[in-house]
Amino acid sequence: MHRYGLIGRALSHSFSRDHFTRKFEQEGLADHRYDLFELDRIEDLPALLAATPDLRGLNVTIPYKQAVLPYLHALDPVAAAAGAVNTIAIQEGRLTGYNTDVEGFRTSLLELVGDARPRALVLGSGGASRAVVYVLKELGIRFRVVSRSVERGDITWDLLDPIIVKACPLIINTTPLGMHPEVEAAPDLSFEAIGPRHYLLDLIYNPAETVFLRRGREQGARTMNGMPMLLAQAEAAWRIWNAAN
Repeated sequence: MHRYGLIGRALSHSFSRDHFTRKFEQEGLADHRYDLFELDRIEDLPALLAATPDLRGLNVTIPYKQAVLPYLHALDPVAAAAGAVNTIAIQEGRLTGYNTDVEGFRTSLLELVGDARPRALVLGSGGASRAVVYVLKELGIRFRVVSRSVERGDITWDLLDPIIVKACPLIINTTPLGMHPEVEAAPDLSFEAIGPRHYLLDLIYNPAETVFLRRGREQGARTMNGMPMLLAQAEAAWRIWNAAN
């Protein structure tokens, strides 16, 4: 049996199992399966690996994209540069970390903004934001990271005033605010400062339109949810696992 799965803390919202189960069925891979592995803490990962010796690969989601790094034997250069991992290839007990969020986000961002390179606000400074920052630097897009901590961001939420929001036409939500089941939540920013020149990209895909995206759309902004990024990063993960095994 070729087994794959997703590790994270709360996975009831995840699309990954359905996505890969359909893929295995479509490709006639009856000996492949994909499971959800909810871990209360990242320290439980070695026990999971020991109990599931036929695992060939894992996806990694909130809140373990950075916390998983000490458990890996090697890092792909992109993952090392991004400082976060969302895909692990397992070969003969050796774990190699990759960041396919980078490819997924790049694909989504270019679809949304085309040739434009607008100044950006990155909402959140967790593991998901690392891939976003990597791509913005790669594309030469100037940006500021909004964080609860001055050590992890450029500005804190209390300093995010309407002037900054208006001056940054590209706003990217990397926080879980608004994700199922807390669908009424949204990042605390001045939506009245958003207009038709803005692009709003949310990494959340469930629900399809978060409060963040809806309020931006109502102000005339162009919006995109996290589904295109999710599909692109999943396909990149599948290529990595096939190459490793």
